[in-house]
Amino acid sequence: MYEQEGYELVGVALEVYNTRKFGFYEDVYQECMEIELTRRKIPFESQPELRLDYKGVEHEKRYRPDLIVHDAIIAELKVVRELGNPEIAQLMNYLKASRKFRVGYLLNFGNSDEFEWQRFV
Repeated sequence: MYEQEGYELVGVALEVYNTRKFGFYEDVYQECMEIELTRRKIPFESQPELRLDYKGVEHEKRYRPDLIVHDAIIAELKVVRELGNPEIAQLMNYLKASRKFRVGYLLNFGNSDEFEWQRFV
């Protein structure tokens, strides 16, 4: 499901990681991803609002995933030593809350040795 689109997304993230390297804040990688996605003409939306409800009552609070790519994939950017349960739970909650998207990627720019990513369906 959306394998080619995911391949393109990871390619963009690898380009950003290889160019920018390790050590910046997440906002820097977010902007670099947006620049590279635009350069490659890959459609994306930056930090869109996802509405939540509880028993039919809409929350005032909104979720904001970092990127929606190809109107199909939620991409969550991280700058952590290694991806773990909190990051996975956040992405899974974004997927559940959206009720539209079924594929998500965690993209971690925080590992000094290598770029780390995980795909979830």
